[in-house]
Parts: sequence; structure tokens; C-alpha cells
Amino acid sequence: MSAPTGAATTRRVLVLAASSLVLGGLTSYAQGFLPDALRSFANSASGWTLLTVLLVLWSRTSPAAAALLAVAGFVLLVLGYMWVSDLRGYYFNPVYWCAVGVVTGPFVGLATAWLRTSGLRASLGTAALAGLGIGEGVYGLTVVRETTSPVYWVIIIVTGVALLAYQLARRIKGTAAITSTIAATAAVAIAFTFGYPAIGSAVRL
Repeated sequence: MSAPTGAATTRRVLVLAASSLVLGGLTSYAQGFLPDALRSFANSASGWTLLTVLLVLWSRTSPAAAALLAVAGFVLLVLGYMWVSDLRGYYFNPVYWCAVGVVTGPFVGLATAWLRTSGLRASLGTAALAGLGIGEGVYGLTVVRETTSPVYWVIIIVTGVALLAYQLARRIKGTAAITSTIAATAAVAIAFTFGYPAIGSAVRL
């Protein structure tokens, strides 16, 4: 299936923007009604990243457009969360997470668009997204295990592994490519597991 063009692309962009805003607001409410086992979805980087990936994947735009849409989508998720939290009487400063969206959004968007390709791009996109999911899952099970349920963290690890397995079976061929993709996924996961707490500590200083 080819990528949408013209009016179809415009409609998809508008739907993505509106959906991001609404879903961001819903994650604020979700913190109150989700069961403890899944509450971390509404209070984690992987939750907003997963929503952004799904929306960008649905948009079926070019890699360059996907990079921009991921930034817009993530920022709108944050703003939607902020506005609904404000309505609920909770203060939320969006600056840090908006900055995260601006910095990481292009990479998430490119990685998402590359999931539909093959060869090196498919390998890089898969490693980035699968590694992020696995990395935050490990972070959740180790760093914040005392204050959160392990269920969501296990789910996000399984999701990352499932994405890796699917891509290896469908789009990434050859021993060298498979081995390098697995190694790159592990590297991203390790970098996230150790880097995320360091970034959080630096922000709190």
C-alpha cells in the first residue's frame, strides 16, 4: 500500500494532532481509573511513546514527515495531559516533557517509518523502538520496583521483544543483519536503563 498524498495526508495529520491531544488528556484521567497493574502506562515515557508510534505508523507518511509528526504528536500528548490535569486541579509543568518530545521525536518518527522498510533502516528502526520498550521495562522492574506494579513493565518488555521478533521474521534477513539488530536493541535497552535515571537526577538538581 502506498503512502497517502494530498488531501488524504492533510486529513491524517489533522487526525493525528487531534488524537494526540485527546489521548494526552485521557492519560491524566487514566492515572485515576487504571488498575494498579497498568497505572504505569499513564505515567511513563513508554506510554506516550507507544501512542506516538501507533499514530505515526497509522499516518503512513514519509520518513521526513514522520519525524515531524512524532514531535508534534508527543508535544500535543503532553499539552493534552497538562490541560486536563489543570482541569482536575493538579499542576503539571510541561516544559521538561515537551523538550523530551522535541529532542527524541525525530528519532522515534524515523524509527517508526523505517519499520515498514527492509535492510539497515528496518534494523535501526527496530532496535531503537524495541530497545526503548525493553529498556524502560527493565528500568521499571529495577529502579522503581518498590513503588510500581511489575505487570506493566513486563508487558512493555514483552511488547519490545515481540516487535523485535516480528521484524526479524518478516523484514530483517541474514545472519549478520539479525545479529546486529539484536545487539543494537540490547545496546539501546542498556543505555535507556542506565541513562534515564541519570537524566531524571540531573533535571531535579
